[in-house]
Amino acid sequence: MRPKRALLATATLAVAGALTVGMTLAMAPSASAGTTLRAAAAEKGRYFGAAVATGKLSNGTYTTVLNREFNSVVAENEMKWDATEPSQGRFVYTGGDRLVSHAQANGMSVRGHALLWYQQQPVWAQNMSGSALRSAMINHVTQVATHFRGKIYAWDVVNEAFADGNSGGRRDSNLQRTGNDWIEAAFRAARTADPGAKLCYNDYNTDGINAKSTGIYNMVRDFKSRGVPIDCVGFQSHLGTSLSSDYQANLQRFADLGVEVQITELDVMTGGNQANVFAGVTRACMNVSRCTGITVWGVRDCDSWRGSDNALLFDCNGNKKPAYDAVLNALNSGPSIPNPTTTPPRPTTTPPNPTTTPPNPTTTPPPGGAGCSASVSVNSWTGGFVATVKVTAGSSGTRGWTVGLTLPGGTSVTGTWSASASGSSGTVRFTNVDYNGQLGAGQVTEFGFQGNGSGAGMTPTCTAS
Repeated sequence: MRPKRALLATATLAVAGALTVGMTLAMAPSASAGTTLRAAAAEKGRYFGAAVATGKLSNGTYTTVLNREFNSVVAENEMKWDATEPSQGRFVYTGGDRLVSHAQANGMSVRGHALLWYQQQPVWAQNMSGSALRSAMINHVTQVATHFRGKIYAWDVVNEAFADGNSGGRRDSNLQRTGNDWIEAAFRAARTADPGAKLCYNDYNTDGINAKSTGIYNMVRDFKSRGVPIDCVGFQSHLGTSLSSDYQANLQRFADLGVEVQITELDVMTGGNQANVFAGVTRACMNVSRCTGITVWGVRDCDSWRGSDNALLFDCNGNKKPAYDAVLNALNSGPSIPNPTTTPPRPTTTPPNPTTTPPNPTTTPPPGGAGCSASVSVNSWTGGFVATVKVTAGSSGTRGWTVGLTLPGGTSVTGTWSASASGSSGTVRFTNVDYNGQLGAGQVTEFGFQGNGSGAGMTPTCTAS
């Protein structure tokens, strides 16, 4: 969804010169080299990062682990389109600036996630199409990348533009319908706005050599042959209980095109094989000289969008899990990048489901009188689902909204984006967040959630305030 670009920490960044100094500091071995993830990675010329929700920076356990273990951060949501341009031409950088300041103060680089994504678009962009949307999207890329110029190691310029399945083709979206060259146009705009940032394409379900990863490979090869500015490819790597046998080979074939490869949103389902999968990913990255770093999507298990999967390296109390030791050992035993010259940074956004991503709802509910109305579309797999809920304001608009959903028995919510959830089973109420509560008459916004169990038969109700 990222997921990037990088920044290192000095008290004052005088753009080019100071950014170089900051990168040198973050990559240099320290007295504790090899005893933390950040030190072990930096000793080998790489970064080890985490996705951060800035609202958690006031939590002492969270920040203790973050600052000790990671030398790169990426915003979970604060740099996405809906957060940075909630109304057309009005840009809000509060969350992103806070993350950058934290990174600068703690010797971290920053990945920017994500300039363009078919999800988490603001309502006004969702309602645009054609040349108007093309103009708006290029302006968004230009304005946001310019604001953070010199402070981002790598940007996820475009996130999740390729379809799942065997076609190897592009995903249908409002962005794709502006013309097949929209990705190229976005990368060119980003290069102009921030020439020093690495420019990445980011996607999921690309953890081996398959139709989707090959489609992306062909695009990158074409871009490199024509001089389109692309520097890196991000592999989200939301993994289950095993790792594809051709994971490293897939990274290597992209690296052979002359781009960096980065693991951008790593998390692994809990269980007896979790440590082995984490270690396998780390070893694969270390064995590819152009693999510049790894980012896990969250800090502790209770910060993860994957809920009860307990998919990260630390438990909720900040204790190291067996997977932590496996990763640290893999970092320490791996080869260094030959002559590293830059410090690494994804991701996001709330990442998509590890094996599938929700489709856009196919119908738009009619305006709901003076209140609001809601509709839900569900993308299911065995044992779970992702739901996308569309909220439509009635004739009086909304200052805020609440959507109620009664979940089937045995079903629970494990993660939510673009809304706040009250409860996780039975009747769950979702309320707007700060940037999508105020809607004009007939305006539409969306939020989503992931669940365990069945998502069948849910009928949402909407109440406006």
